[in-house]
Amino acid sequence: MNEIVFYDTLRQGVWIAVQISMPMLAVALVAGVAIGLFQALTSVQEMTLTFVPKLVAMLAVFWVSMSFMTESLVAFFTDHLIPIIAGAV
Repeated sequence: MNEIVFYDTLRQGVWIAVQISMPMLAVALVAGVAIGLFQALTSVQEMTLTFVPKLVAMLAVFWVSMSFMTESLVAFFTDHLIPIIAGAV
């Protein structure tokens, strides 16, 4: 395996990781901003108020996007990594 194949596979793997993590990170960002705004407006400084809703939102998004994540990883593995391992590239 030459360097071009290695770096191209690494680049594709990082891009898949970004795509897979984006829904959960976006929901965490939106939930964090909304909860922070709520805390600033009401002067409620409870620590569990920031943690629990964000955790629940991230778990819900994880549950909904689990099939997308699995399909993306399986497609990357079967389309890119197995041919490299088998020596087809």
